[in-house]
Amino acid sequence: MSISVPDVLSSFTETWSPRLVASVNHQHVKVAKCHGSFLFHAHPDSDELFYLLSGKLTMEIEGGHDVVMKPGDVYVVPRGVRHRPVCENAEIIMVEKEGTVNTGDEPESERTRIPVHVAAS
Repeated sequence: MSISVPDVLSSFTETWSPRLVASVNHQHVKVAKCHGSFLFHAHPDSDELFYLLSGKLTMEIEGGHDVVMKPGDVYVVPRGVRHRPVCENAEIIMVEKEGTVNTGDEPESERTRIPVHVAAS
């Protein structure tokens, strides 16, 4: 079975609310819509891959250089690096280790989300 990423993205409007579309080798593949700034956080046990499908995304790296992404770009945030995505109407694919919380090492907040699983059709 396959999953249409455009269909999944068109099925919801919430930002910062990832949808789980696949699991492979203990990694979760998620899609999300992003707008505005997320919060600075780190994932101490896992790298995090971002693939920008559309829109604009700047990955702010605490104490480092910001990474400006354009559609089609991939960026991997290394484990333990504090970062914050800042987006303008972005649609992204993320690949993260199973069990990775989107807010990382930060306390649970209104931004903490358990990904909604999307079934193949």
